[in-house]
Amino acid sequence: MERVLEPELMEDPAQALAYARADFAEVNQGFVDRFRALFPELTRGSILDLGCGPADIPIRLARALADVDITALDGSDVMLAHARSRVAAAGLTARIRLIRARLPGVPFPPRNFDALISNSLLHHLPDPDVFWQEILRLGRPGAPVFVMDLSRPESPERAREIVETRAAKEDPILKHDFFQSLLAAWTAEEVRAQFPPRLHTLDCRIVSDRHWLVSGRLP
Repeated sequence: MERVLEPELMEDPAQALAYARADFAEVNQGFVDRFRALFPELTRGSILDLGCGPADIPIRLARALADVDITALDGSDVMLAHARSRVAAAGLTARIRLIRARLPGVPFPPRNFDALISNSLLHHLPDPDVFWQEILRLGRPGAPVFVMDLSRPESPERAREIVETRAAKEDPILKHDFFQSLLAAWTAEEVRAQFPPRLHTLDCRIVSDRHWLVSGRLP
């Protein structure tokens, strides 16, 4: 199945609300647990989250790692409004910094972060090279890289099946967006081909019926 682009930003308030209300607890906690298992030595420092959405992962990560500060980036004002509300409710405004920005041109100097994470951003981008170049630019040498996203299925029919299996009880708006995101997703093979030469040491593997995971360290 050929990739079908979807909008880069989720700017419709109804879409953002449906996403913010969706139950991603299992996937998001799994993201945090995998990160901690792969990089147990990272107990302090700064983490950059590219495409934070409503900030559920930064909140979970901040609660798990008490000495880590997180900078969480998103390009959507309406999504960041949900993120700000949730971070404030969690009492984590001192440790989670929310910033509106888009790739490329993230407003930080090179080699500024001790780790870089991202969940479900790459499939929104028409040009994946800007993502991997910012990963290279922003992380310190040896910084952990942990990126998870959807994997494009072999057919629209399979995409529908995944939506009905994994999001049967969710808002119809979310189910529609989930289907579109599956069509826009990259396969693990395509992701491996995207890596710049300096990132060829990263590992990309399938970790569920709908996700791939990239992990490793910056040179």
